[in-house]
Amino acid sequence: MSQNHHDAPATPTDHTAPTDQRVITNPGTLHDPTPFGYSHAVSAPGELVFIGGQYASDATGAPVPGDFAAQVELSLTHLRLALEGVGLGLAHVVRLGSYIVEHDLAKLEVLGKALHANFGERLPAQTLSGVAALALPGMLFEIDAVAVRPAEREGIRGV
Repeated sequence: MSQNHHDAPATPTDHTAPTDQRVITNPGTLHDPTPFGYSHAVSAPGELVFIGGQYASDATGAPVPGDFAAQVELSLTHLRLALEGVGLGLAHVVRLGSYIVEHDLAKLEVLGKALHANFGERLPAQTLSGVAALALPGMLFEIDAVAVRPAEREGIRGV
């Protein structure tokens, strides 16, 4: 993989910024992380926006029962909605934190596929933690994010 990958996001579920200012770097001196659903380093000019942990929940915040894959999909939907709430989309995410109860390779494969489906080849940096439990019984997965509101360009603030 090239050291700096600048291709625009190419996924229909992505909310592409007017100008994607993220620089994704996967140095050739490190392993290729993209099959696992992340990049080694991502930088972007602008204002940091922190998105708290999103999980598969109903309107009251109660965990929605379901298998791991279903919980990942609903968690990513909630992440998109939280980003939209501040005028951003997945194209603005530079870092993810993922938490998997009773992590194993099968769950890693499910997560990797879901991240590729949502982020395309413009994968954010990510730290994945295998945990014994999350905040509420029934939660199998949780994800948080750091996004960047693009710096002003030509007098127009990007969203």
